[in-house]
Amino acid sequence: MAVCARLCGVGHPGGCRRRQQRRGAGSETELEDGEEEEEVRIEVQPAPRGPRNLLQLPPEILVEIFSCLPGTDLPLLALVCRKFRQILTTDTIWKRRCKREYGVHENLRKMDVTGVSCREVYVKRINPRVKSGRFMKILPDYEHMDYRDVYTSLLHQYRNILGLWQPDLGPYGGLLNVVVDGFFIIGWMYLPPHDPHVDEPMRLKPVFRIHLMEKKSATVECMYGPKGPHNGQIQMEKKDQFCTKCLQTDYHRMSGGRQEEFRTWLRDDLGRTLDDIFHEHMQELILMKFIYICQYDNCLTYRRIYHPPSQPGDLLKPGFFKGTYGSHGLEIVMLSFHGTTAKATKITGDPNVPAGQPTLEIDLARPVRLPSLEQLRNLDALSLLILEIHNQINREQRLAGSEEEAGNSLADHPQESLPILRPAEREADERADPQPPELQSFALPEEVMARNEDYPRSCKMCFFGTGLIAGHGFSSPERTPGLFILFDDDRFGFIWLELKSFSLYSRMRDKFQNSQPPSLEAFEEMLRAMQLWTT
Repeated sequence: MAVCARLCGVGHPGGCRRRQQRRGAGSETELEDGEEEEEVRIEVQPAPRGPRNLLQLPPEILVEIFSCLPGTDLPLLALVCRKFRQILTTDTIWKRRCKREYGVHENLRKMDVTGVSCREVYVKRINPRVKSGRFMKILPDYEHMDYRDVYTSLLHQYRNILGLWQPDLGPYGGLLNVVVDGFFIIGWMYLPPHDPHVDEPMRLKPVFRIHLMEKKSATVECMYGPKGPHNGQIQMEKKDQFCTKCLQTDYHRMSGGRQEEFRTWLRDDLGRTLDDIFHEHMQELILMKFIYICQYDNCLTYRRIYHPPSQPGDLLKPGFFKGTYGSHGLEIVMLSFHGTTAKATKITGDPNVPAGQPTLEIDLARPVRLPSLEQLRNLDALSLLILEIHNQINREQRLAGSEEEAGNSLADHPQESLPILRPAEREADERADPQPPELQSFALPEEVMARNEDYPRSCKMCFFGTGLIAGHGFSSPERTPGLFILFDDDRFGFIWLELKSFSLYSRMRDKFQNSQPPSLEAFEEMLRAMQLWTT
């Protein structure tokens, strides 16, 4: 029987395996002396049952489960029963939601001990002029604050203002990035580097900040002016629009009056002094901008903008670039791709071509093979090459218009369409695998003015394009032909033939969160709306 017990499985439905072997042999095998024929029965105890519902789980398991749920679902979960409501008071749950949804990583319990994060944010980044001991009086009492209050009263309440925005500053525009920075929500205004250093990083200036000064009460502070943070308000007017208002505009004033404010603004924002401005036209432009901006120092409206989406086959990665615009200084543009067309839309603008307008349009179906350096230095030779493509486009448009009037389409008469200019290597084999383009030597024509002479001397590709020019106040706008030059993945240029000037653009390397458009249609709709904001 002991042998049978070793051979039998627990709860085996077939009984004893040794007896089955005997029966399968088809013979009556006699039992050995003293061996009794009896069936061994082993009773198996049922396994203990686990919890049938969540209420039977240990609290530490429920904390892990609740920590994986979105923070917006937790208030509804607290309505289920008293046990859930008690578990949701665990600060670990809300700490994880703050980190996963908004990137908060500081420890509330260590803020008063070390003071590192708050001191860096306030003293070094927000108000460098403040004394080293004053920050303890202004920062909130984090020792008695919970992550649940941070989530519900700060992060979730102001979640709709996170992302990229364009201020309504008339033709000048701007770029505002609202981010979660530690236990603050800060609106950073992105300013281009000082003209003409287009390759230098952007300069960040705080406009407002939001944090919890008291438990369950968020405080909005205006950061404009030389006297430090002061009371402000933020109001969400529409889904993609909000307004900031300063409640203490006397903090914006200086003891020296408007003259001192102008000199400070000139030095900080433009990197200039009054002695550096010799040209009368430039003086007028700078003074006009200062007067216009000062009108909005107490109340300003912002509209949401998106980072341009990336599509397979794009010439380069879309994004934001800094560009030189003559006496207007450096401006920010947004490069996006739309099939065979690339557009550079102004994020910051000037009285001639305001923010929101498509400053450049590049025809990616019309590449240009540059001539030799000697011919390239001659502006007339380059103009002849560009104008020939421009005239060809006009002929195609007239032909398409005449066929449309006759009720025919170009698809019915492909033999009548004019060929598109292509480089010789593309005409050789259209179906060949794409190869990296060879670098071409590049030099500006001698008659073309360049704000920044430190431009690359080789390029990857060139395309025909048009640039938008206009008179003061965006009067008589027109698109004029020019040459788009792709230097590398982070820099491109444009030669304005009619203006005889050159603009160099360099990529902004800043990272932007909460800035992706929900769809391509939403991004296209945003571009159309931007043109209406300034027209």
